[in-house]
Amino acid sequence: MTALSDFSVKPTLVGDLVVLRPFAVDEDAEAIRDFLTDPETARFANGEEQSGRSQWTAERERVMREWYGTRHEQPDRLDLAVVDRATGRCVGEAVLNEWQPARQSCNFRIILTAAGRDRGLGTEAVRLTVGYGFERLGLHRVSLGVYAHNSRARRAYEKAGFVLEGTEREVIRVGDGWVDNHVMAVLDREWERHRGRP
Repeated sequence: MTALSDFSVKPTLVGDLVVLRPFAVDEDAEAIRDFLTDPETARFANGEEQSGRSQWTAERERVMREWYGTRHEQPDRLDLAVVDRATGRCVGEAVLNEWQPARQSCNFRIILTAAGRDRGLGTEAVRLTVGYGFERLGLHRVSLGVYAHNSRARRAYEKAGFVLEGTEREVIRVGDGWVDNHVMAVLDREWERHRGRP
């Protein structure tokens, strides 16, 4: 494996179902607004229960454009738009962040709009992003957290080779109950053996 000094290279990764590429804010703004206001995203990202989409304001638009417009400048993380090859439209994001160079490790997260769910796009995006982390960046470990009520995401992570390492009990409140957070990870030697298909 070849180790790069940082995450400054922003690749385009091509799969059968998705293309992962750097964000183009003007082109991707509608999809970004979609996943940032989606009640399901809020529920699985931070446990917020919403009856409908959250309000979009001029200030949220400004912050979104500033944030996504600077992703290509970040040397310590990789934020890629997930594009559905069937439609050519952005349907989410895949991110390697929380990079720890001395430990050769980072975190992974993904968000998909409703248009990107339940068709295998997420699983392929996970494999492409994590594979890039191991095969091009020389990472040793990629980890993530997934809330217990997000079974769809957990299945995608397991299909890509992530292994449950532990459970943080009752970390967020959802409705009238508490939800656990499952800590999962995959190591370079595991990835080398299965390439995201255990």
